[in-house]
Amino acid sequence: MAMTERRRGRCGGRCCAVVRVLVLQAAWALSGGQVRYSVPEEAKAGTVVGRLAQDLGLEAGEAEARRLRLVAQGRRASVEVSGASGALLVSSRLDREELCGKSAPCALRLEVLVERPLRVFHVQLEVTDINDNAPIFPAARRNLSIGASDADIGANAQLSYTLSPSEYFRIEEENSNSRSKSLFLVLTKPLDRETIPVHRLVLTASDGGRPSLTGTMELVISVLDVNDNAPQFNQSVYNVRLPEDALQMTLVARVNATDPDLGIYGEMIYEIDSVVPPSATDLFTIDANTGEIRLMGALDFETVTLYDLHIKVTDKGTPPLPGHCKVVLEVLDVNDNAPEVWVTSLSVPVPEDASVGTVVALLSVSDRDSGANGRVRCWVWPASPFGLEATFAGSYSLVLREALDRERVSEYEVEVRAEDGGAPALRGRRGLRVAVSDVNDNAPAFAQAVYTVLARENNAAGAELARLWARDPDEAGNGRVSYSVWEGGVGGGWRPASSYVSVDAESGRLWALQPLDYEELQVLQFEVRAVDAGEPPLCGNATVQLFVLDENDNAPALLPPAGSAPEAGGVAGEVVAKIRAVDADSGYNAWLRYELWEPRGKGPFRVGLYSGEVSTARALEEADGPRQRLLIVVRDHGEPARSATATLSVSLVEAAEAALAAAAGSSSSSSSRSAAGAEMGAGAASAATNVWLVVAICAVSSLFLLAVVLYGASRWAPRAAVLSGPGPTTLVCASEVGSWSYSQRHSRSLCVADGAGKSDLMVFSPNFPPPPPGPAAKDTQPEPSEFSPRVSVRKWNFLFLAPLFPGL
Repeated sequence: MAMTERRRGRCGGRCCAVVRVLVLQAAWALSGGQVRYSVPEEAKAGTVVGRLAQDLGLEAGEAEARRLRLVAQGRRASVEVSGASGALLVSSRLDREELCGKSAPCALRLEVLVERPLRVFHVQLEVTDINDNAPIFPAARRNLSIGASDADIGANAQLSYTLSPSEYFRIEEENSNSRSKSLFLVLTKPLDRETIPVHRLVLTASDGGRPSLTGTMELVISVLDVNDNAPQFNQSVYNVRLPEDALQMTLVARVNATDPDLGIYGEMIYEIDSVVPPSATDLFTIDANTGEIRLMGALDFETVTLYDLHIKVTDKGTPPLPGHCKVVLEVLDVNDNAPEVWVTSLSVPVPEDASVGTVVALLSVSDRDSGANGRVRCWVWPASPFGLEATFAGSYSLVLREALDRERVSEYEVEVRAEDGGAPALRGRRGLRVAVSDVNDNAPAFAQAVYTVLARENNAAGAELARLWARDPDEAGNGRVSYSVWEGGVGGGWRPASSYVSVDAESGRLWALQPLDYEELQVLQFEVRAVDAGEPPLCGNATVQLFVLDENDNAPALLPPAGSAPEAGGVAGEVVAKIRAVDADSGYNAWLRYELWEPRGKGPFRVGLYSGEVSTARALEEADGPRQRLLIVVRDHGEPARSATATLSVSLVEAAEAALAAAAGSSSSSSSRSAAGAEMGAGAASAATNVWLVVAICAVSSLFLLAVVLYGASRWAPRAAVLSGPGPTTLVCASEVGSWSYSQRHSRSLCVADGAGKSDLMVFSPNFPPPPPGPAAKDTQPEPSEFSPRVSVRKWNFLFLAPLFPGL
């Protein structure tokens, strides 16, 4: 007990003496920037191993800000990093014998990580040994016994005895006053049966007579065997080598001992006295009679590489004597461990604009086997777009080798594979899921660069015209698209669109702000812009061409007529007047036809269906009456058709009166035509009654005046007029069979020519601007009277005067 206390005191003092931290090397080694520390085993928790943050070159406070931390390598860590100071501390009990056994030196490899940016450092910690284990005997007690022989010999009391010379025996007589004395054969030296099994002595007895008589006797002393020889092994140490994949009951070794004693003293029993390490006690068994040692379990080179078996043999003597030997079993490595891959740090998701060389993950690869079985090579499968870079022994960095595109691949299943150098080789693998985060690198793109939208005029305000959609393959806000009408168009043909249309910012629905009027607007071209919500935002444009489709919402409008006075008895087919009308619509809606509504039947006049020319259907007769009233209806081809009516008054005159009326009427033709429908019939009747008076008064000046009027009439006579207005042209050509062709131009023209009716008609739908307000407009364009909501009526009265001078 006192010795135990002294040993504890000695160990405690030694522990106190060595609980100091030895920094072997706190700078970067040339082999890769490794920091080495040393700490004695059994150091108390909280003991400072080294100022890790300072040795790694970190400033004060950076250890906590950059998350300096320790990564364990597959076993329980007994040290930790202080977050506040960045020092490496002992966190739990360090037992060198438990960590490394009898291997020297005992070095632990640690990995230290810091973030922002991510870096890995390697730290080697050596655990030094202290004297914390006392010697242990295989057994607490040994019984040692030495055999002794005691051969007693009787003698006659009255005799004197002499013994032949012997180094082992002598004769002693009993020293007493008794009458009979005993002789003792005294053993002067221990006997050794194995050296002299039988001693032969001659005892001579001499009496006390004179002469004395002698007698001899041969003493044959057989040395009886005692258990005085312990068994002896033929080898003190047996060295054995076995592979770690040896099967159960495999013969480890056969030990042999001999004992020179006889009988049961020479019979021996074998047993395993102790095993180092003690955890392997049940791993081996020995045959008590033959000394064969066999394997009872599985060996593991990675756990224990060397076993010490202490074998004891004892004989069957009383007390039994033992013998000892040692069997040293060396375990040979077999490639029975596949490489292991650990992910020590993973920085995901990776932004798709990450640069080549960015570290995605830190990995540690190890193989518990040794030699070629423990040499590992690693690679990434599939290789693209990642690769491995070795940073230290068993440490790798998963880095980016190619540019990423989240819209093409949003997540990668990466497998890190490892293969050792054994035969056959074993493989290990570790799967990683690397997500790619989105960056706003895609602008919204419309499905079409140009959208053609058709909309009918007079549509309701708020009516949906079209739906536009732009695709943005980015996600979240980077792919959330908003739409707007862009007024930034330049060049001819562009018009502001914000007063006509609007687009819903979220759905892209294009709708009308107000009813559209074809006569005001035929084509509206603008751009719709799609902008995402990224930072910075990206945009895409699409051109929208909005075509307004015409509806028949305009009735034909009548223009001032042109005509001449018919003569009584004139030939058929003579053009009397020309009804001119225009329609603000286009296409079929602006294609006009003229019909004689009254009188019906076989009247003297007819109207060209598409020309509007009023001509005589036959020769005029006095029976037709002096005055004819014609009602002409002008209709378009719309659905439903719209129409306008014109009333034409025709007065019949004689041929001489017609010439005079032509001469007299030429001076007032301008004013009569500008009045567009003023009544002239009454003035003609009054002039006929005073014809001679007029001749007398105007005889001198009539010729001069007639010449001037005729010159002015020929100068300003109505000709073919060409009227144009803004906007695209709709050209419609009609024939008797009703064939049509359609084209667009930048102007519209109405062509009217005097002459006979033709079978073909070319109609250009006009788009005249509204007339300016004021009396002039009313004079040139009288307001028609309405028969119905769809029929407008305009009336002209024509007065034809008979000529005053029949000879002219």
